[in-house]
Amino acid sequence: MEKALEGELEKGQIVISKAGRDKGKHMVVAKVESETYVLLVDGSSRKVASPKRKKVKHIAKTLTVIEGFGAMIERDDADACIRKILYSYKQPGKERE
Repeated sequence: MEKALEGELEKGQIVISKAGRDKGKHMVVAKVESETYVLLVDGSSRKVASPKRKKVKHIAKTLTVIEGFGAMIERDDADACIRKILYSYKQPGKERE
């Protein structure tokens, strides 16, 4: 994982939902549609095949970007990989790469 620059969202960036029924949930940006909307996945309730469309104003950015995310979502086990990454990211006291 690498640190993202402040400002623009990018594909593979970990974000936190600020509104809606998924409030407080960590998700990954699968695609930036426009300045207003992004597509989000979490590997469990929102899989790569059916991402969640959400307004940018309803998410909180983190500085973490998953390296090689574009190649990862093409694999058959993409959802499992995303779940594993988000689980390790949320665990307090765990070392993050």
